[in-house]
Amino acid sequence: VNMVALSSGVNQGVRKTMPFVSGATFSFTLLLFIIGLGLGTLVQQFPLLLKFLQVIGTLYIAYMGWSIARSGGNINAESQKVVSFKSGALMQWINPKAWIACISGVSGFGIANKFDELVLFVSLYFVICYICISLWAYVGDKISHFIKSEARMSWFNRIMGASLIFIAIKLFLVDAIT
Repeated sequence: VNMVALSSGVNQGVRKTMPFVSGATFSFTLLLFIIGLGLGTLVQQFPLLLKFLQVIGTLYIAYMGWSIARSGGNINAESQKVVSFKSGALMQWINPKAWIACISGVSGFGIANKFDELVLFVSLYFVICYICISLWAYVGDKISHFIKSEARMSWFNRIMGASLIFIAIKLFLVDAIT
């Protein structure tokens, strides 16, 4: 999510990346809330569900990386596809790291099925998550001023896409080992 926000910040600017940031933040905190209400125990009872999410999430992250790497260096932001609220939201629900982070957070702070504490935790996490992902988009927007040529933009997109593909491969290998 952070890599996509950074890449989108470079290619589209922070303003056009905010729907993605909003979708990723809303989706992550919704996932956190639902896990806190008891979905976490379901995932623990059915570990194949998490394995399925790992496979789907890994494939989606690789797809996003491939799309970014192939996007070229067209610095005309109007002709590029803008990441959306929906893509940010979807990325969190199929991201195995998001699920593990949510399960760990809920169990680590002992807030499962404690509604008032869960609402406070999720509310704080919403603000923190929104700020952090927004900062990635903001940094991307600011470094875009150093990437003014089509060739530099093309290299940047290749590096960002390759980084996402590397992350997907790493997730796949970790999944295959465990």
